[in-house]
Amino acid sequence: MLTEFGITFAYHRMVVHKAFEAHPVIKAITLALGSMAFQGPVLHWASVHTKHHAHSDQEGDPHSPTIGGFIHAHFEWLLEMNSASLNEVVDKWGGRYKKDRMIMWFSDTFLFWAVLSLIIPAVLGYMAGGWHGAWTGFLWGGLVRIFISSHVTWSVNSVCHFFGARTYTTTDKSRNNPVVGLLALGEGWHNNHHAFPASAFHGLAWWQLDVTGLSIALLEKLGLVKKVTRIPETLMTKRRIDSQSAALNVQELALTEEPVLEDA
Repeated sequence: MLTEFGITFAYHRMVVHKAFEAHPVIKAITLALGSMAFQGPVLHWASVHTKHHAHSDQEGDPHSPTIGGFIHAHFEWLLEMNSASLNEVVDKWGGRYKKDRMIMWFSDTFLFWAVLSLIIPAVLGYMAGGWHGAWTGFLWGGLVRIFISSHVTWSVNSVCHFFGARTYTTTDKSRNNPVVGLLALGEGWHNNHHAFPASAFHGLAWWQLDVTGLSIALLEKLGLVKKVTRIPETLMTKRRIDSQSAALNVQELALTEEPVLEDA
C-alpha cells in the first residue's frame, strides 16, 4: 500500500498534474516509495502518462482499450515499448520533468530503490523467522506486492476506460469505478480525474473514497503540502453530463485543461 501511495500521491498527482506542492522531505519520501513500486523511473512514468492525457482514447494514446483493446491497455502496451520508443516519449513529453533535480535524481537511482524494496521485506522476514522468514518476506512483501500493485495501476488504464459510470463530460471514455477507486487509493474515480486533471482530489462526492486525497488534505493541515488545487462546486455542476449550465469562463477552463503536454 505504501509503494502504491508513492505512485498515486507523488508520481501522478504531485509530479504530472502539479495538483499541490509538497515539502521537500515529503516529496523525497513519496518519490522513493513510488520508485519502490517497480513501475519505472518517475521521469518515464510521468512522460508516458502526460502523453496519455494528450491523446486519451485517441490515436497516440499509449494504453487505450478503445483503440487497442482491453488486454493491450492493461499491460500489453508495456511489452511493445522498447528503449527507443520510450526515449522518444521522454524527449517529446518529459521536458518539464527534466528541469526538476529531485525528479531526475530519483529517476537516475531508480534501480537502487527498486532492489531495496525487495531487500527490506526479506531482511525483516529474516529477523522475524530466519531464512524461511526471509523467503516469505521476499515473496509476499516483494514479488506478490509488486504483482498486485502493478495490476491495480494497470486497471486504471484498462478497467477505468471500459467499466463504470460517467458523471462528467470529457472527450474520452474515462469512467468512475468504485472497486478500482478503493484498490487504487482513489485513482479509480477516473472520469472525475479526466474532467478535472488539475484537481488534487479524485473523489469529488462525499461517498467516493479517495485515500490519496484524504492524505493530501491531512498533510495540508500539517503544513507539509501547499497550493492544493480544489474544484469549485459551480464548475463541477457545469461539467456534469446532465447539466444545461452556461459555458465555462477562463478561470474554470484552466482547471479542466490537461498538464503541460509538450515543450517547445
